[in-house]
Amino acid sequence: MVVRGDSAVGEQGSDAASGGPEKTAKAVKAVKKAAVKKTAAKKATATKQATKATKTAPAAKAVPAAKAAPAKTAAKRAASKKAAVGKAAAEKPQPAGKPESQTSLVRRARRINRELAEVYPYAHPELDFENPFQLLVATVLSAQTTDLRVNQTTPTLFAKYPTPEDLAAANPEEVEEILRPCGFFRAKTKSVIGLSKGLVEEFGGEVPGRLEDLVKLPGVGRKTAFVVLGNAFGRPGITVDTHFQRLVRRWRWTAETDPDKIEAAVGALFPRSDWTDLSHHVIWHGRRMCHARKPACGVCPIAPLCPAYGEGETDPEKAKKLLKYEKGGFPGQRLNPPQAYLDAGGRPAPPLGGVSGT
Repeated sequence: MVVRGDSAVGEQGSDAASGGPEKTAKAVKAVKKAAVKKTAAKKATATKQATKATKTAPAAKAVPAAKAAPAKTAAKRAASKKAAVGKAAAEKPQPAGKPESQTSLVRRARRINRELAEVYPYAHPELDFENPFQLLVATVLSAQTTDLRVNQTTPTLFAKYPTPEDLAAANPEEVEEILRPCGFFRAKTKSVIGLSKGLVEEFGGEVPGRLEDLVKLPGVGRKTAFVVLGNAFGRPGITVDTHFQRLVRRWRWTAETDPDKIEAAVGALFPRSDWTDLSHHVIWHGRRMCHARKPACGVCPIAPLCPAYGEGETDPEKAKKLLKYEKGGFPGQRLNPPQAYLDAGGRPAPPLGGVSGT
């Protein structure tokens, strides 16, 4: 059998070598078929490897996908934060680098005044007086001192010199002794005696109700005149004292420093009928919360409208301790305040020599 098989193979090889056409074609086909099978096998192997790589690919891509989710969440949070900041910024005045339009300034200024009117509905002149003459003298005496000190001093002065005629004829040394607690008593004595003489000589002992007449009197400027006109005669006026100057600049209502220019700039933001009450609201806020050195920012009712928020104490509990007068639980500045103030919980100040609590 083996010999037979060997001869068969030998015969086939002999035929191919001899160049038989049929046998040669069959041999070529067999070679080609083997090559095709080999190529198919290679492709199958490559396909299997690709399939394995595809199955493992999602696991490799899972890490970037997991990282992408927090990135999207962070982006959303950033967008929400940006929107919140934008909303807060819209409620606050524009920074110094971006000038505020006149229309926006007017609206903000009037809103501040409305807010303060709700906080101080009982705001009034904090000098005790019963008539225009007493208010005029008390206002002149209030320069470089507190209204409280003036109110503690004037009862003795008016008891002894109740009319312009009486004060015009007074002994300067006696007046000086009464006014000593007010400070600058010599200069103030000269002013009140001088204005009393002016009232007697020029106006028949009556306080005039016109600005141009009042400013002619010794020691009487526009600020004093507007206090008298607004509170004794009901004629609108803006009182530009130190508190008023400080606050309107903090609120960026004006950058002016001259009192007359401040008066003009602020007056342009409000109707004339609001001027007197506006003065009370601003001055009261300056005395009680928006102090020169330590503003009580943390309890300020107009903080969202104030460009200077943060200059003072922002912690609410610490800011409460900075409040003065009735807001801090202490007596006010008048010995005889209006009933509305007392009804709102205010307390009258003690007489000279008493304990003020402030």
